[in-house]
Amino acid sequence: MRRSLTAVVLALAMATGTAGPAGAAPGAAPASPSPRPQPAAAGWSVADGKLTWRSDRRVPLGGAAVEFWSGDQRLGRVRPHPDGRTFSLDLTGAVRVEDLSVRVGGRRIDQAPPSVARGGAPAAPAPAAPAPAPLPANAVDPGVPGPYQAITGEYDLPAVTLPDFPEQVEMRAVVVAPRDAPGARPLALFLHGRHAFCYRGDEEVPQQWPCPPGTDPIPSHRGYLQAQQLLASQGYVTVSIAANGINGQDWAAEDRGAQARSSLVRLHLARWADWAGAARSGAPAIVRAAPRADLSQVFLMGHSRGGEGISRAAMDSLTPPPAAQDGYRGKVRWTVRGMLLIGPTFFGQNPVPQVPSVTILPGCDGDVYDLPGQLFVDETRDLSRSRALRSALYVIGANHNFFNTEWTPGQSVAPSSDDFVDYYGESDPLCSTGAPTRLTAVQQQTVGATYIAAAARLFVEGDDRVRPLLDGTGRRAPSADPARVLSHALGGNRTPLVIPQESTTFSGGARLCDQVTFDDTRSCLDPADPQSQLAHFVPFLGAAPEPDRHAVALSWSTANRPIRVAPARPVTVAGARDLALRVIVPPNTTGTRFGVSVVGPDGRRHPLGEVRLDGLPGTGNTTSYWAQEVRVPLRGAPDRVAAIELTPRTATGQAWLLDAWGWQPGTPRPGAANPARVDIGTLEVVEGDSGTRTYEIPVTVTGRAGGVLRLFLNDGQSWPITSWLVTVRPGQRSIRVPIEITGDTLWNYPERHALSAKAERGLVVGSFVGGIVTRNDDPVPTLTVESASVRVAEGETFTWRISASAYTERGISLGAWPLAPATGVELSTADVDPDWFAENAWGQPVEPVRPLSQTWLGVFGFIEPDATTIELTVPTSTDSLTEPDEIIELHFDQIPDEPSPGEVLTGVVTAN
Repeated sequence: MRRSLTAVVLALAMATGTAGPAGAAPGAAPASPSPRPQPAAAGWSVADGKLTWRSDRRVPLGGAAVEFWSGDQRLGRVRPHPDGRTFSLDLTGAVRVEDLSVRVGGRRIDQAPPSVARGGAPAAPAPAAPAPAPLPANAVDPGVPGPYQAITGEYDLPAVTLPDFPEQVEMRAVVVAPRDAPGARPLALFLHGRHAFCYRGDEEVPQQWPCPPGTDPIPSHRGYLQAQQLLASQGYVTVSIAANGINGQDWAAEDRGAQARSSLVRLHLARWADWAGAARSGAPAIVRAAPRADLSQVFLMGHSRGGEGISRAAMDSLTPPPAAQDGYRGKVRWTVRGMLLIGPTFFGQNPVPQVPSVTILPGCDGDVYDLPGQLFVDETRDLSRSRALRSALYVIGANHNFFNTEWTPGQSVAPSSDDFVDYYGESDPLCSTGAPTRLTAVQQQTVGATYIAAAARLFVEGDDRVRPLLDGTGRRAPSADPARVLSHALGGNRTPLVIPQESTTFSGGARLCDQVTFDDTRSCLDPADPQSQLAHFVPFLGAAPEPDRHAVALSWSTANRPIRVAPARPVTVAGARDLALRVIVPPNTTGTRFGVSVVGPDGRRHPLGEVRLDGLPGTGNTTSYWAQEVRVPLRGAPDRVAAIELTPRTATGQAWLLDAWGWQPGTPRPGAANPARVDIGTLEVVEGDSGTRTYEIPVTVTGRAGGVLRLFLNDGQSWPITSWLVTVRPGQRSIRVPIEITGDTLWNYPERHALSAKAERGLVVGSFVGGIVTRNDDPVPTLTVESASVRVAEGETFTWRISASAYTERGISLGAWPLAPATGVELSTADVDPDWFAENAWGQPVEPVRPLSQTWLGVFGFIEPDATTIELTVPTSTDSLTEPDEIIELHFDQIPDEPSPGEVLTGVVTAN
């Protein structure tokens, strides 16, 4: 029986109920192949045990991961090939395919970019809303250079070996330091992100590590000299380290290289700790020429994947990772005071709540388009009692690349590009080159330098005068003009008033909404809208629904009717000066106004004032549903608040309240003891022939504190993914996650139970992905073809009957692909049933008429677990032309340890 292509089971990918690709992300759906493309065209193929997609142009190597998806299910980690166009996924089973796609940072790249708006933004070329008016100037401008002249130099130490990375990684850096600054000086370490790493002039060269002979490593570490020079003038010793060796190998790492980058950062810090002490005489020349570094005052800056890398380094400096995973095993001789992250990835979504941070979100990011760095703020909300400030800065008109001069055309020594224009072209009214709201490269680099200096000044020096630039107060640094930089924050001097949860109550036009779900009755944004999975709404490793991530959806059709939101019990706001709200309004809207009141335990209303919000400028190509912080004074409010009321002043509208806080100025010390740490490992087992064995996924806990953890288990059979909360007791050393494996004598593809973790309260999570991989030990069934060569007349159907030597546990997938015959005339698209062709060739048209080997055609079948035979069929069509014999050759892929007929199926349409 022929199956629809959208339900067919294809060979070589992971079967529903079996393991994912080796190392596939937990929460990832099983893998699936797709018909092969024309030899010279972009498209899909399956060969040598790999599902492969080839683009018709180079795909820039960036921070966001290239991912293969089947419908709404992610298939796993994808390997980029050196040509920059080809991407492949190792396959170990079979899967029912719905719709293959290629995504980067939440956006498809295997189709033309959208020309219509999403989420209420206007479609190009309609103009986007203008940038907001300039904010008032802050009293102190951290972008003003300090009194010191800068000295610059580099060091290049012996390369290092990192766990699970086959090739060594360089220990290279550029140092910019203040000349003649007295005493020991704070140390600022910079880590660039994932970018192309080899070049030779303007040529396209293979991206493989080590760089091929005749090519050179791209000096991405030299891309932040402006920021280094600014900090050096202000008295900081700065070092920007190279990470090309990680960029060339991190595709294979389950965490996309976060642990490796942490190891590299800490290896450099350990050298600086040596050089600040007895080993100074043997330090590189530039280090000896610089002031001695004060390792008790360390500031970290990371860009793109470097952002997630420095966050992991801060975590690992407080709570050491398992030794087997770490490239640094010495003592921690430094203290990280704060971090700034630019357009960071955040695959793990497990922040370090007790280390202050600032995250820059580029409004025109064409690489890490979904802005997951927002979760460096949001995911700390319930994690810890730490009062560390966690800030997000939305920079209108900034792209991803131009913060680094070595990623910027006209400034870089290697080929580089505008990441936004790379994908969307020059038709976007907000972000294309020359748009009024688009920053130039120089303007953007000045923004980066200014706000890096602001974060360092606040977190290292404790200068509270720069805090209003970062914490939602609404001030600007004139040095960064004309940029529009909006901010909101958690932590600091905030006390929680409303954090939406199931116990929150509502009246008026409010409802509790889920930030990550496919249920349109519960979702904050329409699940069909791509904006519903961006920024505040980015899912964890594709897991949806994700419990306990809530906001309040506000909708009204009448002005001046109060909307009330109440926590489960009255909350004290004693000592707070203002009520601070984080609120999203739709992009490009203007004039959303609310009267704000609080309600005391006695039921009395206390009006506080009015707030106004204009939506961010946005198009269908930007991530523009982002919360702005607004405040009203709490003068006259009671010390305890039972509810807040928002009274719309417009006749209709909608908004989303993320949370509400009592706020007062100041930057308190972070406080809070170090939390316990959780790491997940991977265990490989053999299935066996009988009986049921129970294995435990390795989940280790270090540290003395307790907390709450959410675990996600993908058993390959259930969707949505199973998740549950685990309470970790103080002193607990492991978490039991038992998995039963039942042995049998039936062959099956390898199976994987994938486990991932997110901290909910009182914990941090390092290695966030692992599980159990079950290797099948039963003989591979032999497949035989009853008759490999079939001859039919025009209009008849080719039928090949294939038999298996044994039943199987989950069935056998088969996929065969037409190749041009060595001799004779090949069957063309005009010679097969057109409806069948469209169904089995990914919807490709019959015209122009071409040989079947130059299409995406695949012929598929599935031998059910309780069956041993299948028929593969190809229906032919008739025409009135006089033609010779015409031939189709169908070839199977030969995968080790997986069943395949091993024969070429040949069909001949008799000459008419």
